[in-house]
Amino acid sequence: MKTLCLFLALCPLLTFGNDTKTPSAITAVTVYLNGANITRTAQCSLPEGTSEITLTGLSTKIDESSIQLSGLRSVSILSMSYDLNFNPIPIATTVSDPLLDRLERIALEIAALKNNIAGLEEEERVIQANREVSARNQALSLEKIKEIGAYYRQRITAIKNEIFSANLSVKKLDQETRALQKQLAELNNAPEQERGEINITFDAPVATSLDLEISYQVQGAGWIPNYDITSNKIDTPLSLKYKAHVYQKTGNDWDNVTITLSTENPNINMAKPNLGAKYLNFTNGYQNTVPRAAKKKKYVYNPSVRKVTGTVVDESGAPLPGATVLIKGTSEGTQTDFDGHFSLSVQKGQELVVSYIGFHNEELPIYSSVMNIRLDESASQLDEVIVTGYGKSQNERFSSVVGFEQALADRVSGVAIRGASSVGRERTPLYVVDGVVVEGFMEGDIDSDAIQAVETLTGANARIIYGSRGSNGVVVITTKKSTVEDTLTNTKFVIKKPYSIASDGDIVAIEINTFQLDAKYEYFAAPIVNEHVFLTSTFQNWEKYKLLPGEASIYFKGTYAGKTTIDPYTTKKEMTVSLGIEQNITVTRKQRKNFKAKSFTGSNRILNRAYDITVKNNTSAPIDLKLVDRIPISQNKDIKVSEITTHTAAYDTKKGLLAWKLQLSPQQSKTEGFSFQVKYPKYKRISM
Repeated sequence: MKTLCLFLALCPLLTFGNDTKTPSAITAVTVYLNGANITRTAQCSLPEGTSEITLTGLSTKIDESSIQLSGLRSVSILSMSYDLNFNPIPIATTVSDPLLDRLERIALEIAALKNNIAGLEEEERVIQANREVSARNQALSLEKIKEIGAYYRQRITAIKNEIFSANLSVKKLDQETRALQKQLAELNNAPEQERGEINITFDAPVATSLDLEISYQVQGAGWIPNYDITSNKIDTPLSLKYKAHVYQKTGNDWDNVTITLSTENPNINMAKPNLGAKYLNFTNGYQNTVPRAAKKKKYVYNPSVRKVTGTVVDESGAPLPGATVLIKGTSEGTQTDFDGHFSLSVQKGQELVVSYIGFHNEELPIYSSVMNIRLDESASQLDEVIVTGYGKSQNERFSSVVGFEQALADRVSGVAIRGASSVGRERTPLYVVDGVVVEGFMEGDIDSDAIQAVETLTGANARIIYGSRGSNGVVVITTKKSTVEDTLTNTKFVIKKPYSIASDGDIVAIEINTFQLDAKYEYFAAPIVNEHVFLTSTFQNWEKYKLLPGEASIYFKGTYAGKTTIDPYTTKKEMTVSLGIEQNITVTRKQRKNFKAKSFTGSNRILNRAYDITVKNNTSAPIDLKLVDRIPISQNKDIKVSEITTHTAAYDTKKGLLAWKLQLSPQQSKTEGFSFQVKYPKYKRISM
């Protein structure tokens, strides 16, 4: 019965007559920054001569020109085409079988209830007939009549109640039957879904079987770089976890496939530009705009961003208040405040357009929830960039550029891995591999090529984290999560673990690798732009890790410190990240009063400026702190900056930047100062 019901239920979905349809499965995916390359495998048997197969159920976002086949052996391809067809969505047996099972059980329950009702009705008729016979043939006393009457009344009442209850149950089961039948009918009338198909015509010299591999490019997928930066304390290496946020909405789920992440973007125009002659002629004065060269595409749209915050500055790092920030293609936008800050919700659109009078417009993909934007292209020529973690308060945001610090010396550390075989049993350390304690670890258990980093913990550090098990020390081993393949034009990360990614657009986080970085920690203060003191960590040799622009979550001492943006395109020598604000170190910047009171001489006005900066260490430990400030630089011959006094500061005359390297004991304070004079025509105004 069940088989017949299932056949009738699925009849509308059966397709007859096309036995050339060949199943295929996705086995590997290369995910680009925008787009993906899909690899499918299929098996088919071909007769001698000409034959045709159809690969069905494919994505509707395939680039037909990218389709490639391999595994043909001696078979030739006569033609190949990609089409879109509307196919009914098949009913999964896991959906239809339970409905049919329940319908069958309901039918049996209704039959049993009706049989019970029939038996009760028969019993009622027997009682009625027996009562009539007894009344005609027997002379009964009044007491006997009362006794028999009470019995008949009780039993007839019970029979009537049982029949009523059984009929109610039948009614409820009938209602459930109609609901299940409606649900099954809706499944039988499943809507059609647009699917891609590849039709291939072969010419085989002899009958043969092929193991085909089909690859093609699709849209609707990509990956976004993402990072976790972790530091436990200021005398330990910095941990940088490199991750990829992968998304896809191609129409096909990727089930347990091999994932490769590529830094390539196949959608960029690869055509070489041609440069022709430039001819000069007179114009009407309104056509003298010099076209800008096409800029390198550094950033990739991040579909998970819902709100963007940042700062708009000029080429010197000064904020641009009143700059317009628009979502391209919409009327949604905002303007920067007095400090150049902006905050904008992103409901639609993929790019920001930033404009300000006197500056070139800047168009950038929305690649991060934190975007600090410079409107002058020379901003890419920085020696060093400090990017800052953002906490919950918008008033605690900070970004500053300093550029005269000497590079740190390269430091290479090596750790020999020795297992239980070479260490006395009583002194065997605890081995932790990728966060999992491994008992009985032996030398050679892990291939040295598979190891990303090794960290040794001893003494109190080991016992605090791992308890008594860490008494003999702890060896923390981090293995590589991917292998790196460098080509002439891009880098590929081949992920070792297979992944399943549904075609729903949701983000799936994939770990690429974790790196241990030798970092230099120090406190940083720039009171001219922000009165907070920041703990920073600086590291070199970041180029070898193939980093791309992306968001980073910062964790310090086990606490989430906020988000920042790692942008290797604006970093040249060192990369510095802020680990948060130190509230127990204060810095104040004050202008001295009545410093050289003379303000006019002839046709010129004179401004004398002198500042004192005081730093107080209220912590219980000594600190190293970098203090920076600046002296303005003239861009006009009529504006003279002179009488510069920098005292103990290192002074970069090209950029006008001052820097002090301070060492403060607990509860100690230091005051540094500088001064300068500005002379300019008294009927002019300058931007001080």
